Amino acid sequence: MSYCETKPTEHLEYNQLLEEFILGCKTTKKIGMEYERIPVIKVTGETAPYGGEYGICEVLREVAKLDNWDYILDDINIIGLKKFHDTITLEPGCQIELSIEPQEFIRDLKKRIEEIDSVLLPVLDKFGIKLLNKGVSPVTTYKNIKLLPKRRYALMANYLWGILSDVMMRETAGIQIGIDYKSEEDAMKKFRIANYMMPFATAMYANSKYRGGVDTGYKSFRALAWLNTDNERCGFATKLQNDMCFKDYVNLLLDTPMIFINRQGHTVNLNGRLTFKQFMEKGHEGFEATIEDWQLHANLYFPEVRLRNFIEIRNHDCVGGGLEYSIPALYKGIMYNPAALDEVEALLDKYSFNEINELRYNAARSAINAKLRKNPISAICKELAEISYYSLRTQGDDEEKFLEPIMELLKKNKVPCDI
Repeated sequence: MSYCETKPTEHLEYNQLLEEFILGCKTTKKIGMEYERIPVIKVTGETAPYGGEYGICEVLREVAKLDNWDYILDDINIIGLKKFHDTITLEPGCQIELSIEPQEFIRDLKKRIEEIDSVLLPVLDKFGIKLLNKGVSPVTTYKNIKLLPKRRYALMANYLWGILSDVMMRETAGIQIGIDYKSEEDAMKKFRIANYMMPFATAMYANSKYRGGVDTGYKSFRALAWLNTDNERCGFATKLQNDMCFKDYVNLLLDTPMIFINRQGHTVNLNGRLTFKQFMEKGHEGFEATIEDWQLHANLYFPEVRLRNFIEIRNHDCVGGGLEYSIPALYKGIMYNPAALDEVEALLDKYSFNEINELRYNAARSAINAKLRKNPISAICKELAEISYYSLRTQGDDEEKFLEPIMELLKKNKVPCDI
């Protein structure tokens, strides 16, 4: 069956691609949070399946019935729930992700997560399942985790070529933070600094030491998995130069191979045969590029920090026990205070792009004991937390308290997986 366009489409222009990011400029200072956790069977510790009488699909059905959520479907399969601007979705290995509507205050993010958990957790408990706040499934490896029946996941699993891409897709869970920007200049400064912060934040929240029941030798095996997923679409976006702009990010995406497009309710597999630039210029087998194709392509690009109509900061292991709220607090204190942002820039700008890039590998193994210019990065991690703490304290909203759990750990020279 052919899914080619049945009517002519308007030719996609470069300025339309750029506009997607320009329209993201806003005056708000909200924090978004995506919170993934690993569902495991309480008796065995193995990752819970999607299907079956006691599977995650049935959990979603019951939550929807109890709390008036709408289904998110892929073909006939339930792959998530939606209520207003909040969603409960499933990652490729059935990891459960809460995506919370951005809020001005972290206490409101926390309140909404607790409200959702008050319905979700009792249902999971009834099904003999609990949620783990870990970066990697500690017992079940990807060979024994069925891929969620979502069409895009099968195409991604087939395309992503890194030696640990299956681990990333099926075993890992993380926390992602969204930050607003008010202008292109503001966006690029925050984008650059968030990237420079990323290896330090990965180290601070390292929580995936055990996998398949054994010590991996890495504090964050999840971070290692991302380092070995797909070098064409993971890692740092651009060289993080001081004069970077939206066009640099757009051009990078244009030169990235495409995985698939959607047409008439079906996925069309491109499998990296052409870049988006080539698709725009020449089309492919009767298909012409659309703005929806561009939005999908941008969403299938997985750098440490991703530019959207906000800035998405991605590479933190899942943590719990109050530590989860210290992650949005860390970025709120720094990103929304110009003085704090400048202080972090001065702290990290002394290091080269290559040094920061190499640190990603060392942080995955040794967390805050990783060395930068022969010194452990623990002191820099503590300083980042302190800059954010004092910034939040000056705002007078009592949100510095959310940083206290991570600051206590850092004082002991520990990270979550050491507890």
